[in-house]
Amino acid sequence: MNFKTILFEESDSLAIIHLNRPKKLNAFNQAMLHDLLKALDHVDSQDSIKALIITGSGKAFCAGADLSSGKNTFNSEFDNSESYEENFNRDSGGILTLRMFRCLKPILVACNGFAVGVGATLQLAADIRVSSTSAKFSFPFAKRGIAPDACSSWFLPKIVGISKALEWSYSGELIDAEIAYKYGLTSYLVKPEELMDTTKSLAYKLTKDSSSVSIALTRQMMWTLSSSLSPDEAHEIDSQVIASRGISKDALEGVMSFLEKRDPNFSNKISSDMPSIYPWKKSKFE
Repeated sequence: MNFKTILFEESDSLAIIHLNRPKKLNAFNQAMLHDLLKALDHVDSQDSIKALIITGSGKAFCAGADLSSGKNTFNSEFDNSESYEENFNRDSGGILTLRMFRCLKPILVACNGFAVGVGATLQLAADIRVSSTSAKFSFPFAKRGIAPDACSSWFLPKIVGISKALEWSYSGELIDAEIAYKYGLTSYLVKPEELMDTTKSLAYKLTKDSSSVSIALTRQMMWTLSSSLSPDEAHEIDSQVIASRGISKDALEGVMSFLEKRDPNFSNKISSDMPSIYPWKKSKFE
């Protein structure tokens, strides 16, 4: 696959994306958006890929939006007329995080350095964020005269709580990795030289002995249903998913591998064996 702004590799069962504009501190632009969307589509389409890791090349993860366009920096160039009916430009960061939100594979971030603006907010749609001790974060939107992007008004309060989300978003302050870890913005804090090995180990732990179809369903159930007003919808969907999975080849294999005290060998595939109930909650923007 050919990309302009990212490096994409497949290692064993993992896909690894390096944001790759190191001379620009991996600043986010429209080309990077397109590359990431294309890569996410590929990850979802390949049954051999079990999880995705996103990291940065060089000393930064992503320094935010590329400001080289000056006053036109925040004018969207993304043609989303085929996907969205609204008569306004969609925020590019939000287009990315919504696509991450819909991903059927676990997403992990290995934050290797500065993560500013969209460099911080794009991480919020990942399942697990691993941070180097040299990383720093900032949500500087108010300091630039704009407002939070990438659906972070939905994601960030869920991760760190409303009070801390507002504090960081009002001030735009630079947040040390230790503070980010303390308040749950990152799940793991490791030395720089341990970052990728730790993140890969986590990705393997998530996927090694679990059904890919069950993981995909679990990911979507957790992300979409945890915001329901009551548990009733979750119970309805849980029940239908469990009924569908209960008669699957994977369920039989899960039971037999346990009884026979061996590693499971799940055969169901995301490309062909997702139950008919999914997707149960289509976005009104699709």
